[in-house]
Amino acid sequence: PELDRTAAGEARALLDAGRTATVEIGESGSRCGQPLTLLVESSVPPPRMIVFGAIDFAAALVRIGKFLGYHVTVCDARPVFATPARFPDADDIVVEWPHKYLERTQTDGRTVLCVLTHDAKFDVPLLQLALRLPVAYVGAMGSRRTHLDRNDRLRDVGVTELELARLRSPIGLDLGARTPEETALSIASEIVANRRGGSGVALTGAHTPIHPDGARAPSVRIGSVA
Repeated sequence: PELDRTAAGEARALLDAGRTATVEIGESGSRCGQPLTLLVESSVPPPRMIVFGAIDFAAALVRIGKFLGYHVTVCDARPVFATPARFPDADDIVVEWPHKYLERTQTDGRTVLCVLTHDAKFDVPLLQLALRLPVAYVGAMGSRRTHLDRNDRLRDVGVTELELARLRSPIGLDLGARTPEETALSIASEIVANRRGGSGVALTGAHTPIHPDGARAPSVRIGSVA
């Protein structure tokens, strides 16, 4: 049973990320050692990360998004900022009003939306749409004061309290981040915790499983490779 649970958990994680890879598992179900090698073959594309706002913090978030296996798109209405030179790691760079792009692009239940524009004229119509889409994560950058003001503006355009409850704002976990790279790490940490059902608390002294089984992942068929 331990081996089955471990194999299913590892397979789900890779399928969720749209990755094909081999995984080494010990005969008792441990995540290190052999003798069992699993091949997990995925036919789905990588999940999408869409970063709205071509600011310095976005460049760091693009890099860590690629590291986590996302197909990363940067969208900004200002062509002087949304350029390949500023975002060489992005898969796509789109110069368009954020909410107009979100209306026409494809998203799914694995898509994460990171709103870094920090400007009401962009944020409000974008979040009004984003919070009604069946995506995995919607986060928005800003101070707590900005967050409260933005929530009032969203209520004014008809966003419900239930929809507002989906918004992760201020975006990221409390890591004491200062630099763009540290801020990107805090955002990525929240995305992973949300994706895998983690609490975001330190593992030291905690009594929760280090590798919880994914509850929202698709069913899998498992076979071993000699």
